[in-house]
Amino acid sequence: MTGLLNIINDERCTHTLDTPCPKFVDCLQGGPQCFDDADVTMAVSSWKGAMLRCSTEKPIIYIGTGTCGLGAGAGETLKAIRAYLSEKQHDVSVVQVGCVGACAVEPIVDIQMPGRTRVSFAEVTADKVPHLLDNVLNESLPTEVNAIFQWRSRDFESWNNVPFMEEESFFSGQKRWVLANCGVISPVKIEEYIARGGYASFAKVIREMTPDELCDEVEQSGLRGRGGGGFLTGRKWKLARANEADQKYMICNADEGDPGAFMDRAVIEGDPHCLVEGLAIASYGIGATKAYIYIRAEYPLAIEHLNIAIAQARENGLLGRNILDSGFSLDIIVKKGAGAFVCGEETALINSIEGKRGMPRPRPPYPAVSGLFGKPTIINNVETLANLPKLIKLGGSEFNKVGTSSSKGTKVFALSGKVKRTGLIEVEMGTSIRDIIFKIGGGIPGGYKFKGVQIGGPSGGCVPLEHLDIQIDYETLKTVGAMMGSGGLVVMDEKNCMVDVAKFFMDFIQRESCGKCIPCREGTRRMLEILERITSGRRGHEKVEALQRFKGITEMEKLARVIQDTSLCGLGQSAPNPVLSTLRWFRDEYEAHVYERRCPAGVCRELLTYTIDSEKCTGCMVCARKCPTDAIMGAKKTPHYIVPDKCIACGACYDACKKDAVIVS
Repeated sequence: MTGLLNIINDERCTHTLDTPCPKFVDCLQGGPQCFDDADVTMAVSSWKGAMLRCSTEKPIIYIGTGTCGLGAGAGETLKAIRAYLSEKQHDVSVVQVGCVGACAVEPIVDIQMPGRTRVSFAEVTADKVPHLLDNVLNESLPTEVNAIFQWRSRDFESWNNVPFMEEESFFSGQKRWVLANCGVISPVKIEEYIARGGYASFAKVIREMTPDELCDEVEQSGLRGRGGGGFLTGRKWKLARANEADQKYMICNADEGDPGAFMDRAVIEGDPHCLVEGLAIASYGIGATKAYIYIRAEYPLAIEHLNIAIAQARENGLLGRNILDSGFSLDIIVKKGAGAFVCGEETALINSIEGKRGMPRPRPPYPAVSGLFGKPTIINNVETLANLPKLIKLGGSEFNKVGTSSSKGTKVFALSGKVKRTGLIEVEMGTSIRDIIFKIGGGIPGGYKFKGVQIGGPSGGCVPLEHLDIQIDYETLKTVGAMMGSGGLVVMDEKNCMVDVAKFFMDFIQRESCGKCIPCREGTRRMLEILERITSGRRGHEKVEALQRFKGITEMEKLARVIQDTSLCGLGQSAPNPVLSTLRWFRDEYEAHVYERRCPAGVCRELLTYTIDSEKCTGCMVCARKCPTDAIMGAKKTPHYIVPDKCIACGACYDACKKDAVIVS
């Protein structure tokens, strides 16, 4: 056996972690077998063990330095760790990894002592580093830093009173396929990825399967596009295969423009080779020899890791011409986008790659017929492609056994908003929203009640309390006016105003509209104006404006249907979803805003009423001095009062009062 499979299966070829085999690249490329070299005596199992760190002669410190970790201070923590090790002259390996998903407790530091399991510590800021390392490097757990879980291993001694990862509440309900390596391996070392079975699926595909057999396997698996539409991936590939052309293209959509979504970024930062391998498998399936990864420029760390992964794959003969002597050739190009939301739409994305303005094209023809540069093109998103190595390893029929009747496999979500444990999660299709929010997410903080969860971003909808037990499933979510989308889950409690939520998404959509078609460009603007009117107060309103408030709310649903039916692209057609969804499930809040000029959640500032409790007010005059409109009256050391007609509901008095005498209703 030669090439990549030497490393994966041959029991005679290997090297250590600290002194890699000089023939490693040669072996991957199918050159002379390095087990003939007398200097290399270890077995592949030992090499894998070194890459997997199954045996450690010295301590290893892992630190999550993804974007979320760095935002929480992991950069300073890393400096503190290195300074400590230098000062104490400890011989310790430091490995930077991606995000394991528990973003709420970053920075996360893992430590693996020789002969002991790897244990993860939460919220390790720079000031806690000396206490942590003083203890763990002396084989004891610290008292001031929380050990959240340990990694199970049959080879190592476990720590007492520390739960294993699969027992920890945040991880116990997850099924990690796409996220399996995130936070575990170094994202910039191809050796570690290969040691965990990386590129074995790609090698199997190009050596043992025809493109048609691959498409059949993927279709049999039931894998659907994870970007929102949910079209069967294998069937989509077959559309491109059916079109003869001298050149075909495969595109990975890593634009990820939804508010509250960070799945693609975290996957690429933590396990870029998984995406590269999935993209290579997909390219072989449709017969593409050139592939693009379209990623927003706001993801510098993800782009850096992608470029490193592509370069490593190319250096090791896993990209380029005649890969592993299979006759298949592939080149991958990273294309940076400017962050326009509309470029998440596949034809606008194609325009952007071609150097044109990112605007949708009329369809048909569809990209599978005439896409990038007029050639057959398939666009899949990051999560769809990252599923492929696991799918090939399991086989289509085994993959198909996981999930529901219409939605197979797992789904990655970015869990954010009013939930205790925010972060990146991966659950089996069919998991209920209740389990995600209350078991994995830990429920609503502050003792507040759950109100709803926005799923699918601006193109999705809101799931209310009465449907909390609905399953994560492409078809089921549509029954309540929501959609899977790319995977953002924004949790809201009773302190959220659903009209304000709808206004936020409509403002985002209106600003991000490309402006090409009138229904989206003008319709979303009119809808935003209606929402702004019903969340505004009486001050300065004429009679005609009051009439417009009532007329607007009666016409909003009709306007939404027109936008849905007549917009050019999928983004425009789904633009009214947040409004329609909140109108359907929270109509009483809209009615309170329109008829009573009242915001039940106390969020819409112009609808708030400010009064002063005369029993608590001491007449200190602080609020009167802060009021920009002189709406607060009263003599010094006597209770004050607010003149309603002058009050602009700015909240300055509420913020200034030290006696809690200002009441907001």
